[in-house]
Amino acid sequence: MDVQNDLTWIEQLAPDFLTTIRQRYLILQRIHWLGPVGRRTLAQELELSERVLRTETDLLKASGLILSSKSGMVLTEGGQEVLTKLDGIMSSLMGFPQKEKRLSKLLGIDHVLIVSGNSDQQPQVLHRLGQLLNSTLSMLLPDGRNVIAAMGGTTMAAVAQELTPVLSKDRQLLFVPARGGVGERVDIQANAICSQMAQNTGGEHRSLYVPENVSEQTYEPLLKEPSIKPVLDLIASANVVVHSIGGAMTMASRRHMPTEVVTKLQQDHAVAEAFGYFFDEDGQVVYKIPRIGLQILDLTEIPYVFAIAAGANKAKAVQAYMHNAPHQTWFITDEAAANSLLKGATF
Repeated sequence: MDVQNDLTWIEQLAPDFLTTIRQRYLILQRIHWLGPVGRRTLAQELELSERVLRTETDLLKASGLILSSKSGMVLTEGGQEVLTKLDGIMSSLMGFPQKEKRLSKLLGIDHVLIVSGNSDQQPQVLHRLGQLLNSTLSMLLPDGRNVIAAMGGTTMAAVAQELTPVLSKDRQLLFVPARGGVGERVDIQANAICSQMAQNTGGEHRSLYVPENVSEQTYEPLLKEPSIKPVLDLIASANVVVHSIGGAMTMASRRHMPTEVVTKLQQDHAVAEAFGYFFDEDGQVVYKIPRIGLQILDLTEIPYVFAIAAGANKAKAVQAYMHNAPHQTWFITDEAAANSLLKGATF
């Protein structure tokens, strides 16, 4: 069944129908994210009048999809089921397939996947990105052994929570940190994220205990250390990489980089960071942290590369990084980032 064509003729016949479905889906979604939530807060979140929202929530309540109490509205079990079923077709209802094609062309990569919302204002959207990654990996990964190299960061920490044992069906999964990163907040280090991914999927993981910054003199001997070399060999054999894309100044601050380096990044107009590389708007590398592990050039040889970044604030960073992304990249993002990237683009 061609969902998009079906929706096109339905919209021609009854345009109000699709508008109503979209609106009720978003109401259910936000109640799921925010519940228990009051009507006024929900109206502000959805930019609806309280009168319109009351009409819709009264109908959803009468249909047995939501419950209302003094503490606010929540979904019923039936409401949860309806929301889950709607998730499968809402990307088409919201026009995401067309946006995904346009965005992949703009960024010069093969695949873009979009979820609704804006993670800058709705942190729950990051978990939807994780759910989409989980389902996509379930569909793509070959049976047997898969070595998955993962980066650290706040986005990756949220994504890791959404991986499930379905990924391990007929597969042996081994999660390894893509690069050394000891020195960041413990819960967002790549080691912790690989551990979480392994725990949630029933896979295994290995840790790489290497400082964030290492001098050139320290770098070479570390590569030969007995506790480090086996993990580096595993990283080099990875067939999957999952990483996020950060804003340059945010990442510099989070890593407590020296004042002179921050000044250089500002002078060179750095806007993005990934894999320890800092990029300007044209995708030129303006600074590189000499970390141990995967380098950007290594990505061209890896079959499955997933870049995950969301929120309108990440748009400039995403565009800068994508000058360097391998063509086989799957970019998973949200509606806000996609709209910001596409704004003003010509095709």
